Amino acid sequence: MTDEQRLRTVSDAEQWFERNGLPYFVADNERRVRQALGRGRLGPVAAVAVVLGIAAGIVVGVGSQDVSTGVLVGAVTLGVILLLYALASLHLQPIVAWGARRTFGSLGLLFPLVTRALPLLLLFVTFLFINTEVWQVSTALDRGLLWLTVLLFAAVAVAFLLVRLPEEVRSVSSEASGDTLARLCEGTPVEDAAAGLGDAADDELTLSPLQRTNLVLVLLVSQALQVMLLAVSVFVFFIVFGKVAITDQVIQAWLGTEDADGPIPSSLPSLDWLPISNELFQVSVFLAAFSGLYFTVYAVTDSTYREQFFTAISTELERAVGVQAVYRTLTR
Repeated sequence: MTDEQRLRTVSDAEQWFERNGLPYFVADNERRVRQALGRGRLGPVAAVAVVLGIAAGIVVGVGSQDVSTGVLVGAVTLGVILLLYALASLHLQPIVAWGARRTFGSLGLLFPLVTRALPLLLLFVTFLFINTEVWQVSTALDRGLLWLTVLLFAAVAVAFLLVRLPEEVRSVSSEASGDTLARLCEGTPVEDAAAGLGDAADDELTLSPLQRTNLVLVLLVSQALQVMLLAVSVFVFFIVFGKVAITDQVIQAWLGTEDADGPIPSSLPSLDWLPISNELFQVSVFLAAFSGLYFTVYAVTDSTYREQFFTAISTELERAVGVQAVYRTLTR
């Protein structure tokens, strides 16, 4: 292989990594991300995010005289600043874009996987939906507390995934070997180069911490988008089911005819033109968030679901490891 061919192959491989949500597999990106995660850059950004989050929370909390709304705004401000920094400096855009394309481009494959969890989930959550105490608890939450509860469910789900997904990455990494390098690289820009390497790239299959993190993020984004779609579907289901089955008289029997804010059921604040009561909206959001947490736990603990889900994605991750081995060999 001539130097010109080698450079062209390296460039094509880097573009392939970017398209497949693997920006940390590109040497220059990995170097920049490592610098962005250094204390000298990440520390000041985190400090600014905390200060602005606290300031925004205090201003909104005092202005609205609602502590929960202030806490919510502060948490969202902190999260948005850190997310913007991650998108700008940590090259998360390719990962999110790949996850979105894969999730929405394979809804036909997603449906049979999700239907394994939905029957038991809907049976359990529908029982909660017609439970008086759930309506009382959900309705008693002000809007700020409701969204804080949703964020809490989301944080627990992400933490659970971050504990379990690295196990899948270790499994994928160990299954890739030099003997199968040519097979792994079929259909990629480094296919021809892989065929001539043989065992020369065996020692290049060890991934760096950032590259393993990239694989975890790919799995995390893909799984999170699936959970989000399921939660939205459950929310829509309960909105429709509630409009059909739960009359105003039933809501009044459960919650009383009025509270401090007025008669029950009440219209949605600022959206009173929608034929949805505020009480129905709150219960649907609460149960949809709970369903997302339930599905997250189910997805990483049910052996059959894990086998089906990771069979579909592990091949792509193994291919990425193989392409990375060839890419490193070519850039030495």
